[in-house]
Amino acid sequence: MGSDCEVLVVGGGCGGVAAALSAAMLGRRVVLTETTGRLGGQLTAQAVPPDENAWVETFGSTQSYRLMRSRVRDRYRADPRLSAEARAVRELNPGEGWVSVLCAEPVVVGEVLDELLAPLVRAGNLEIRYHHTPVGAATTGDRVDAVEFASPEGAVSVSASYVIDATEEGDVLPLAGCEHVLGSESADETGEPHALDGPADPLDQQALTWCAALEWDPDGSHVVPRPADYDFWRSYRAPFWPGPQLGWTTQEPETGEPLSRPLFGEGQDLWRFRRIRSGRLWDPPRPDVTLVNWPQIDYWLAPVTGVAPEERATRLAQARSLTLSFVHWLQTEAGYPGLRLAGEPLGTPDGLALAPYVRESRRIRAEFTVLEQHVGVAARAGIGQAEQFADSIGVGCYRIDLHPSTGGRGYLDIACHPFQIPLGALLPVRLENLLAGGKCLGVTHVTNGCYRLHPVEWNTGEAAGALAAFALERGVPARAVRAKPGLLADFQARLGKLGVPLEWPEAVRGVVR
Repeated sequence: MGSDCEVLVVGGGCGGVAAALSAAMLGRRVVLTETTGRLGGQLTAQAVPPDENAWVETFGSTQSYRLMRSRVRDRYRADPRLSAEARAVRELNPGEGWVSVLCAEPVVVGEVLDELLAPLVRAGNLEIRYHHTPVGAATTGDRVDAVEFASPEGAVSVSASYVIDATEEGDVLPLAGCEHVLGSESADETGEPHALDGPADPLDQQALTWCAALEWDPDGSHVVPRPADYDFWRSYRAPFWPGPQLGWTTQEPETGEPLSRPLFGEGQDLWRFRRIRSGRLWDPPRPDVTLVNWPQIDYWLAPVTGVAPEERATRLAQARSLTLSFVHWLQTEAGYPGLRLAGEPLGTPDGLALAPYVRESRRIRAEFTVLEQHVGVAARAGIGQAEQFADSIGVGCYRIDLHPSTGGRGYLDIACHPFQIPLGALLPVRLENLLAGGKCLGVTHVTNGCYRLHPVEWNTGEAAGALAAFALERGVPARAVRAKPGLLADFQARLGKLGVPLEWPEAVRGVVR
């Protein structure tokens, strides 16, 4: 079974949705595939409220990303159960979480994404295929002819003029024989101050997290069954960690010092950290719901990307069990039996996210790779801003935030300047019609820490989709758009019309994030 399209977007996360949106809006015939049954990736299936920059409400993100955020608020305001007072708040934060100014329930975000894409589906420009897992690729020379999928209907092959890898882990790269990097590069290769000493280690990857939603019922008892490996997690303590895995003591990311936050309390408590439903905003009040994406459930025992399928399945099961073990610990030993796993806000039957949050992807060997020296404050001492890229196709801003790794290293959290996304980071060194549309762009283990966030992934995908459409319109290879100044200027102008910012205002370029 096969089909044809002009642009195939593999992976329906933040980058994939944005890539499909831009390519289809520009008139191309697009197929978007997704392994799960839900679009949105970090925002939805993985249940991670958006980590964003300080200016996201007005600039520093693409117009379509801000539209998505605005539509989320509109859906809440349209719910008659929301209080009139909350409805009147311009920058409504439905969860009043302190990690983001828009902490919302993943099911609501998913509905908005479906709504954004629906007109393109109806117009015939976009076809969305769920439960399609990439398993192979057909290539000729330096081109990808088709990507092969396992699907509920059996084996499926989709051919396309351009293929955009927007998967969570760069799944198309090995299938297509695309030169790529996995894990931690050596400092000898990148020269980055915080790269790995000694040889590169592809199995040294950031921890993944299997998130969960918890509702608070102070008068109830909702204790989950004791997981089979609870005793292991109860006694486990990593050499770099300041306390037991199941406990209140974690690590302050910036200093590495022990840190303990209460579940409920004043200031930056855990409950309000990623709260996605603030009960007091509803009339009558509803139970609070928070998302557990806390250090205690970071799974760093072993990597899941680039390993044998059996090892991957075992480790993902361990990650889920770690989350359930922590919930059981909270309900029993920590003394909060009223915590209840809440599936409804996630659209899952068990209150766990539909998919794990995998922070680090395989990454293309790109025409240009963003290094710590291009964006890190300390690495650019005396310069006062990030590298300014002539081939910019977007912007982002976040700290270089690396969670503990499967190589046995703790947090790395260092300051970063507002940065740009270079077009060269979307282009593989060899393959001509494969583009990076998400976390698999040309960054390193270190710079992934600031390029993996929701608005940056969205911008990356949006630019990739627009690039494929532009190259098809002009009848040129995507690589030529970067190589020829006239084409580059025209493409950047096209991005500007789409509402994609290419640079930061002078006033904020020197900000230390």
